[in-house]
Amino acid sequence: MSDPLQSLLGLGAVKANPFPPNSRYANIQTATLTTVNGQVVVYLRRRFVPSPDQFSLLQEYTVTQGDRLDNLAARLIGDPELFWQLCDSNGAMKPEELIEIIGRKLRITLPQGIPGGQG
Repeated sequence: MSDPLQSLLGLGAVKANPFPPNSRYANIQTATLTTVNGQVVVYLRRRFVPSPDQFSLLQEYTVTQGDRLDNLAARLIGDPELFWQLCDSNGAMKPEELIEIIGRKLRITLPQGIPGGQG
């Protein structure tokens, strides 16, 4: 007896995503490109960085000496691998820029699209 999920994946009924659920790419689709010599290249579609105003504010955090983004994500949102949510909610293209300036205020928000918080 075959695995029903593998059968659906094989038929293309369910799209496989190689990224874990806590990845910034978890909901990004893949696409294919066939080159002139017939090679099929699978690639990840573009992820647009959302505007910080699309996030509901929960609190602010003031950066201190020695802060690391993964530790802040673990402490403030419960998962060190969700550091990218801190980047998105603060409009940072480069993660390290969030903790470069001691005293900077970081927005700690709900995930994108979830209403609530302080606005």
